[in-house]
Amino acid sequence: MHTRDLTRYLAELSENNNRAWFVMNKPRYDILRAEFLELVTQLIRDISKFDPAIADCNPKKALFRINRDMRFSKEKIPYKTHFSAAITASGLKKPSQGGGPAYYFHINEKGELLIAGGEYLPPSDRLRAIRQQIVADQSGFAKMLKNRKLKATYGDLQQEGKLTRPPKGYDIDTPHLEYIKLKSFIVWSETGVMKVVDDLEKTLVAGFRDAYPLIEWLRQVK
Repeated sequence: MHTRDLTRYLAELSENNNRAWFVMNKPRYDILRAEFLELVTQLIRDISKFDPAIADCNPKKALFRINRDMRFSKEKIPYKTHFSAAITASGLKKPSQGGGPAYYFHINEKGELLIAGGEYLPPSDRLRAIRQQIVADQSGFAKMLKNRKLKATYGDLQQEGKLTRPPKGYDIDTPHLEYIKLKSFIVWSETGVMKVVDDLEKTLVAGFRDAYPLIEWLRQVK
């Protein structure tokens, strides 16, 4: 896809985040959106080679809309300033819909590429199940965390937004307590998209492959 054109478009959208500008530049958006869809379609094919569970993911449903939901937002700007997609075995993007673990990426107006894998803010029942699985599968969870490729690419699970105290039902002696405090179970990495512009698809596939141990472990959670 024309990555330079995408970042230029998103930067201009960030400066002109209104409906009039968006409508005037709709032809640009349509071309870039079609190219982004083509990229996601190819990513699904490539990922399914090491993770067959996502082979039937609908690429059109994997893409997030550019329109922002402003109902509960203090920022009354109508459009997101990034293109993003979440590839899941269920075909559902949002954790609230029961989407499960996802391969996620976005390119934003600053030219940043974020590659991630896991579950971001799963609903309370799912979060409870993940925490219970950590206790029930202590060795499997530890093995996943020590996976060589996962650690080399991402280091550790992201610790942002974790609880300061153990959740109800867990005490200070609970194994893997610091992970049980997490509200999201994800890994991510960021880089400048222009640094990998000639190998964007390859970079994404490699990042998703390295996140696969976490995806695979989360799929065991029932």
